[in-house]
Amino acid sequence: MSEIPLSVLFSVLFLLIIFSAFFSSSETGMMSLNRYRLRHMSKQGHRGARRASKLLMRTDRLIGVILIGNNFVNIAAASISTLIAQRIWVDNPEFGVTIATVLLTLVILIFSEVTPKTIAANHPEKIAFPASYLLRPLLWLLMPFVWVVNGIANFIIRLSGLQIDQDSKDLLSTEEFRTLVQQAGAVIPERRQQMLLSILDLETVRVNDIMVPRNEIVGIDLDDSIREIEAQLRNSQHTRLPVWKGNINNMIGVLHMRNAVRVLAQESFNKAELMQITREPYFIPETAQLHNQLFHFQSEQRRIAIVVDEYGEVQGIATLEDILEEIVGDFTSDVSTTSQDITPQEDGSFIIDGTTTIRELNKALDYSLPVGGPKTFSGLIIETLEAIPENSVCLKINDYQIEILKVQTNTIGSAKITRAVTNKPRS
Repeated sequence: MSEIPLSVLFSVLFLLIIFSAFFSSSETGMMSLNRYRLRHMSKQGHRGARRASKLLMRTDRLIGVILIGNNFVNIAAASISTLIAQRIWVDNPEFGVTIATVLLTLVILIFSEVTPKTIAANHPEKIAFPASYLLRPLLWLLMPFVWVVNGIANFIIRLSGLQIDQDSKDLLSTEEFRTLVQQAGAVIPERRQQMLLSILDLETVRVNDIMVPRNEIVGIDLDDSIREIEAQLRNSQHTRLPVWKGNINNMIGVLHMRNAVRVLAQESFNKAELMQITREPYFIPETAQLHNQLFHFQSEQRRIAIVVDEYGEVQGIATLEDILEEIVGDFTSDVSTTSQDITPQEDGSFIIDGTTTIRELNKALDYSLPVGGPKTFSGLIIETLEAIPENSVCLKINDYQIEILKVQTNTIGSAKITRAVTNKPRS
């Protein structure tokens, strides 16, 4: 080795430092790649993305070949720097080795670790895709060493009780996907972000949260006279009407107004003809989750369902439109100005009908009233008071001041609600 010129040793050392920077940047670049963007680019035929994707299918092998190469060139660089130091400081080789160690550590740290890894972390595709040209043949060349090293490493990992799962690392949980959508920024418009988040929320919302309650159902009672039924059909504002006989729990079916028009066109019709065009009812439990019910509507080819409790008692009706509004929002432009149950006042308060659901109220006014208990505004007030008030009273729920305006039999007819003004501390 003493016959090798110093210029050659310095050249070899320079090349080793470059290779060290290559392996360091390759490791960071490969691990920093966006896996979903990588798959998209692979499907589009990007060669670099395909090579990188194949390498990342076995990250243990990829890391193995990179670390083997990186450690080999770093150790070789340390040996070369020691030879150079001994050749320069012949009279005091120990001092020379110390100086070489310190200098080489700084050089590797700056030029082979921090700088290349920082660049690779900020521009992973520009580093990883070209690096894959060299990493793939190196992997095949060093496969025996990689296999031995990975075998020992995986054995130690299993002894520690940990699992090595190559597939689960790319899977997103619901909450992770929610965060991903929220952080999408300008990539996904805000309106579409809300729609995606609303789809995720369908798993937490049940039918009884969005159904039309029993006391608000508009339908046809076959015990009414034929003239009353005819007048109701002619003046109906709904496309589909539930049909029952005597009691709403005795549900006969659902009548589509498209079919009723043909009957109304006749000079006279009877209840028997009305029942012939009435489709059998479709019952669903009140605890059904919306995301499941959406698919059930599709498979059953239905748009309206009768909601029943565990005893079979009718609790309300749910429609396909109700579920779609949970995803895309209400079809009206401003619920607070178009809903008859929510009346805005000049002082900024709102008069709310007691039958208004808490979810509808929160969505319309951007409130955060508790939704874990009662479903209606009246039920929330009564639960908070733990009694049915005989007169108008005032109460406070969280940050909302409520004044009861009208008390009906066993329920709250209407109440005024005002969001309390909180004094923010000065910064």
